[in-house]
Amino acid sequence: MKIINDYCQHTMFKDLVLIGGGHSHAIALKMFGMKPLPGVRLTLITANQKTAYSGMLPGHIAGFYTHDECHIDLKPLANFAQANLYIDRVVALDLENNKVLCANGLAVDFDVLSIDIGSTPARVSVSGAAEYTIAAKPVSQLLEHWYELIAAVGKNPQEAIRIAIAGGGAGGVELALAMQSHLHQILHQNQQPIQNLEIHLFQRNIQLMPNYHQSVRHQLQQILTERGIKLYLGENVCNIAPKNSKETRETFEIKCNSGLRVECNKIFWVTQASAPEWLKIAGLGTDEQGFILVEDTLQSQTHPQVFASGDIATMLNYPRPKAGVFAVRQGKPLFNNLQRIILGKSLKPYKPQQQYLSLIGTGDGKAIATKGIFTLPPHKLLWHYKDCIDRRFMKRFRFE
Repeated sequence: MKIINDYCQHTMFKDLVLIGGGHSHAIALKMFGMKPLPGVRLTLITANQKTAYSGMLPGHIAGFYTHDECHIDLKPLANFAQANLYIDRVVALDLENNKVLCANGLAVDFDVLSIDIGSTPARVSVSGAAEYTIAAKPVSQLLEHWYELIAAVGKNPQEAIRIAIAGGGAGGVELALAMQSHLHQILHQNQQPIQNLEIHLFQRNIQLMPNYHQSVRHQLQQILTERGIKLYLGENVCNIAPKNSKETRETFEIKCNSGLRVECNKIFWVTQASAPEWLKIAGLGTDEQGFILVEDTLQSQTHPQVFASGDIATMLNYPRPKAGVFAVRQGKPLFNNLQRIILGKSLKPYKPQQQYLSLIGTGDGKAIATKGIFTLPPHKLLWHYKDCIDRRFMKRFRFE
């Protein structure tokens, strides 16, 4: 109550604008609904009304969760937080006049701005990638292509299909296992051989999942091999082009720097993350990949009225991998510091954890658990534990 009473002494109204419906912003919005600040005009600008929870997305692709079970509906969440909701795509920032410019011509004023828009896989450096591949993000577009694919396989299950995934990090590995699991299920239901499906996984690093301990990498490489997923380690994709084929399915040729050539029907791109150009154009301080550099307070290094969290942010003092676990943990400290800056109070630093529990689904109702140097092999109980954690998280955003 003290924070609210202090604020009531201020007569000035403040505009707090949130760009993006990422995990950190979802948590901050829920907390603003529970602890509102009088006199604050809260606005959320997001390209999509529903935002995917990354922890459940592979399970959805594998067929374990429905679309609604793994998506946060931002409309009731914004209503709960008493926030204005604009479904629009941000195209520019005017940091001199504190305005957010949107694709549909909307210009939104702000006193304090927070950005949590995630990231997208970098494709521009590979010839043909932007034209002929399906990026893992934005998730809405990935799922649109995925739904079309499973419908096509269900309609013509007797026809062979070859899928490629570029990127052998945790996202690419989980995607490969989840897709294989769901498509195998469709083939079984239609009494077709699972050999009708080929999955090719390309990783430019000589190691799978280089950000993880060797024990995790070894187990998942073994699982991928046992399930017949073709691994290409140390292979850098350099060109993708359509190929004339007698097949009814569209076919593309993937070419690697080594000279390796592989033909596939669908290519999913899950490589190194990238950020939109408008952040750098606006003058925000960014790292070499274009992500917003933030202090320990999640405040922009160059513009104190701007905050950033989740994948779009790079903490100067605590660089971490682009993973949903960090975005979730940043939600509460982001909320606290947004309140504090509006109240004119000093901000509090946040230090992310160095080691964290990672639960990696293997697409078959099991999961691997890893933290630091400790790893537990795939087990149904670990998947059940992960499922409970994820469902508990999503329950926070259900408004009946």
